[in-house]
Formats: sequence, structure tokens, C-alpha cells
Amino acid sequence: MTAPFLFDQSISLFFAGVLGFFFGLFLERGGLGNPHKLTGVFYLTDFTVPKVMFSAIVVAGAGLYFMADMKLLDMERIWFVPTFFWPQIAGGALFGIGFVLSGYCPGTAVAGLASGRLDALVTMAGFGAGSFVFAVLYPYLENFYNSSAMPGATLPKILNLNPWFIIVFLIFFAVAMFYVMEKYEKKD
Repeated sequence: MTAPFLFDQSISLFFAGVLGFFFGLFLERGGLGNPHKLTGVFYLTDFTVPKVMFSAIVVAGAGLYFMADMKLLDMERIWFVPTFFWPQIAGGALFGIGFVLSGYCPGTAVAGLASGRLDALVTMAGFGAGSFVFAVLYPYLENFYNSSAMPGATLPKILNLNPWFIIVFLIFFAVAMFYVMEKYEKKD
């Protein structure tokens, strides 16, 4: 038996659209629609992206497990992207190469396009072309694509640790990383 949903699907899609709009707005207003700010981390000139990403990871992780501990959320009902170790390593490498070359990831390309950057449009065309090439080649890549499956893999499960050990470690790691990045940025 499944729990009733708070909203029907059309209202949920409406809220998803509203949240997506504000997510894009905040990305753009935070400067993350600018490829120079996005690639600054690769050139050790701007550390906004890792600060934003680690903040989001720590807040989301702590929030999810806090709600689970308070019995407001059943973590068994949360869907995690399935892990396929080697294909995701290869995909991450391709993503990283594309990020360095274009200065955008998919979300920031949309934010860049919305703020009038034509290079973001070229990047989005590249996403489309890459997706098309992948679809054409998929029959040849399918075995690799589905290899090294690790169903339900999370760090707490893999390491057999309480999730709060991982979250506290990430908090300390993020604070130390932010401190080092701030010192490095101020030395210039």
C-alpha cells in the first residue's frame, strides 16, 4: 500500500517548474551562468562552484537524515541514482572535459542562455549532439553501460557506518576546504 500524495501529478509538476525557475534564477544571480566563474576553480582563481556544491551536499545530506531520524521521511522510499562504477567514471570524465572546454554544465548553460550568453547556446547544442551520438552508439555501448552495478550504493552502506559519521566528516572537510580556499583567494 502506498502513501497518499499531498498533490496530484499536475500540481506537483507545476511546483517543480516554479522551483526550477527559482533554481535557475539563483544560479544566474550567483554568477553561475558565467563560464569564467564556473571554470575559475580549474585555474585556481575562483572557488565559488566547490563552495556552492559542498554547501548543497552537506545541507541536503544533513537535512535528509535529520528528517529520517525525526520519522518525517522514510529513507527506504528515497530513490537514489543506481551506481554503475566504471561507466559513471567514464561519464564523469567526459562531463569534466566538456565542462572545462565549454565552461558550462547543463543547468548553468540554461542559466547562461537565459542571461543572453550565446556561448551557452553553443554548449546546449553540444549537449544535444552528444546525446544523439550516444543514442546512436548505445547498442554498442550497452554492455559497458550496464557493467559494474552496485545497487543501492551509498557511502554509509559501503563503509557500514552510521550516516552521521559521513555527514560530520563532510562538514569538517567542507569547513577545512572553505578555510583553505578563502586563504588562497585572499593571498592574491
